[in-house]
Amino acid sequence: MITSGFFYINSKLSILVSRTTLLCLEISANLSYVSDRRESGHMKKKPLLPTNDYVFKKIFGEKMFALADFLQKVLELPVEEYKRLEVIDPNLLPEDIENKHCVLDIKLYTHSGNAVDIEIQVKYQTNIWKRIQYYTAKLLAEQLKNKGKYQKIPHVITILIADFVLIKENETYHHCFRLYDEKAKVRYPDSIEIDILEITKVPKEDQTDLGNWMHFFAAKEEEEFEMLSQTNPAIAEAWGVIKHLSADESARMIAESRDKALMDIESWVSDALEEGRQEGRQEGRQEGEREKAYMIAKNLLQEKMPVATVVRLTNLSLEEVKRISAGLSQ
Repeated sequence: MITSGFFYINSKLSILVSRTTLLCLEISANLSYVSDRRESGHMKKKPLLPTNDYVFKKIFGEKMFALADFLQKVLELPVEEYKRLEVIDPNLLPEDIENKHCVLDIKLYTHSGNAVDIEIQVKYQTNIWKRIQYYTAKLLAEQLKNKGKYQKIPHVITILIADFVLIKENETYHHCFRLYDEKAKVRYPDSIEIDILEITKVPKEDQTDLGNWMHFFAAKEEEEFEMLSQTNPAIAEAWGVIKHLSADESARMIAESRDKALMDIESWVSDALEEGRQEGRQEGRQEGEREKAYMIAKNLLQEKMPVATVVRLTNLSLEEVKRISAGLSQ
């Protein structure tokens, strides 16, 4: 009886082990299937987008071939200007990455010393025209400080790539603004230039060199990037950076955190301003919204946010924000 009982227990164990083995084999097969699907591209994460300012900075701050090609498609400078491009602060500093409120733009000098600033914006702001003027004037003042003489001040160019409609008067997606006498039809020499590129206006059928770059900024899926990379080696180089960053978990976290921070702060400011509008209506006072903007500016400055960013988010003037900042420092 003991022998048969042992045989009975042993048989049960054998059956249990067999079933466990089959379950493990099934799990292993499923894991292998998932792995194969990932390797084949069916379960890959979506690529990071070039409209993310961190990704944008990594592409055009490090890849001179892509940068030179893009500039040639936008600007009307002589070809020799792109032989040597000097990017100012091409490397991202840790404090820049951690400061979610700073603008990660590209500042550079061309071969003869023309100063260029490139920035990408994904959200419309009501004071954006004033901010573009301010940054362009600041860039011009920086050149005077660095060069020391008026005669040595170079051509100053600001390029804004907007992922929204900024100019509603027409469907043109590239506007170039310069100082110009409309009556005499004379352009002011060696002056400032502001180029506005609107991504959402680009027609799908536009297959020009600049059009393909704009389609690159508008792309969302891997297939779109792959197709565009076939049109231009410079776009292929830019796509290579995106692929590398998308596969790097730390880079993906940085890019996604910057997107999230932008959405969070814009939502917070929008809610606060709406509350101010409601208070103004309830109290019958127009200054309700403005008082709320002052309170928001004060809070943002206390959080060590740059003055220019506070101006952009609150729609207050630069002078008003500076007065608030001076009051806090007293």
